[in-house]
Amino acid sequence: MAELVYRPVVGLAQALFKVWDLKIDCKGSENIPRSGGAVLVSNHISYLDFIFDGLAALPQKRLVRFMAKESVFRHKVSGPLMRGMKHIPVDRNQGETAYAHALDSLRSGEIVGVFPEATISPSFTLKSFKSGAARMAQEAGVPLIPVALWGTQRLWTKGHPRNFKRSHTPITIRVGEAIEASRDKYAGAITRQVRERVNELLEAAQRAYPVRPKDADDTWWMPAHLGGTAPTPEQVREAEAR
Repeated sequence: MAELVYRPVVGLAQALFKVWDLKIDCKGSENIPRSGGAVLVSNHISYLDFIFDGLAALPQKRLVRFMAKESVFRHKVSGPLMRGMKHIPVDRNQGETAYAHALDSLRSGEIVGVFPEATISPSFTLKSFKSGAARMAQEAGVPLIPVALWGTQRLWTKGHPRNFKRSHTPITIRVGEAIEASRDKYAGAITRQVRERVNELLEAAQRAYPVRPKDADDTWWMPAHLGGTAPTPEQVREAEAR
């Protein structure tokens, strides 16, 4: 079926990247299969992460169908776009419907994008991963593709204003080798393996990132263990428990 919405949206996004003068460094796209189903698994630090994860698949001429919360599909602007791009709505109260939809997409040879942390990580470190991605890959008989993003939080993230100015912001993307989701392994074990690999890619992306905070007011986007002032994972858990 012709992609009447997805490809024009991709073109618009790429034009905006030029306007914003983003410095995008993407390595490992060759690890995304040119055909067949796969589950793309990424860390989540920004509202724009799905755009950059999708960008990583373009060199392989692949479009990613992302699983996203159902409320995005109800919005008068984003809703028609999300449906037109064949993304997958997730209703937290009826998760089995989204799961079945994702399986159908995988079995038909699509790449399905998943954020197994479920929500943006305010600490900019990895939260625990839910096992749904591994279970989907096992059931559909497809591999998992680990991806790490860094720098996207500087554009738009939870608790901070958007920054869509021409600010030369670097964005670093690292795509790892496929991880097989063997049916004779526990989904939890595969999930731990994927999380460890995403964390390795994230650390590599952070090491490769070309800039540091400009001053004390610019340290908010760096995690505490790297000398920044983002809340620690423990502080995030305490805040969420209140």
